[in-house]
Parts: sequence; structure tokens; C-alpha cells
Amino acid sequence: QVQLVESGGGLVQPGGSLSLSCAASVSIFSINAMGWYRQVPGKQRELVALTTSGARPGYVDSVKGRFTISRDNAKNMVLLQMNSLKPEDTAVYYCNARIDSTSYWGQGTQVTVSS
Repeated sequence: QVQLVESGGGLVQPGGSLSLSCAASVSIFSINAMGWYRQVPGKQRELVALTTSGARPGYVDSVKGRFTISRDNAKNMVLLQMNSLKPEDTAVYYCNARIDSTSYWGQGTQVTVSS
């Protein structure tokens, strides 16, 4: 079983930056893909950023050039650096890991962008 623990959410002003981290209970070399999703009330959960072993990271169009996903294999962590934040980035952000056909989810962390 894989457990994911997230941290780094909070309240920031528009134009500010925030870093999210997700710690996995297993070595991430065994994880096929890790990503960040977000969800607002009344809307479907949205893929924000995805990283895999054999491909370049991918991003939803709305965050390209502002968000960066990365791995720290030694610490079994995946990170999301968020810059130039906008109010529409406000959401609950979830860490996701996939091993074969099984997906694992973190508990979610609230990100609020407001003046």
C-alpha cells in the first residue's frame, strides 16, 4: 500500500508563490507516474501536472510557464512549485501516484489566492 502525505498549502496574494510537497511511503522509483490534481466545488477534479520516468513533465495549459513539477528520489517526494499565482488557482490540491492500474491519493491541501 502507498500512503501520500501533503504539505505546503495556505493563503497567498495574487502574484505570489507557493511550494507544495508530497511524501510517499515507498520509493518513488517503483511508481509509474506521480502528479498533482486540483478541485473546486461543483467541478471535476483536474490534472495540473504529471511526471513519469520516461517522458517530459506535462502541464494543463492554464499553468504552463508558472508551475513546475519535480521529483526528489532520495526523499521519496514529488514537489510542485507554483509562481505568479492567480485567484483562479484557488482549489484543493491533491497528490496522486499510480502503480500499474492502481491509483493512490493524498488527503488534499487547500490553496487560496486572494488579496
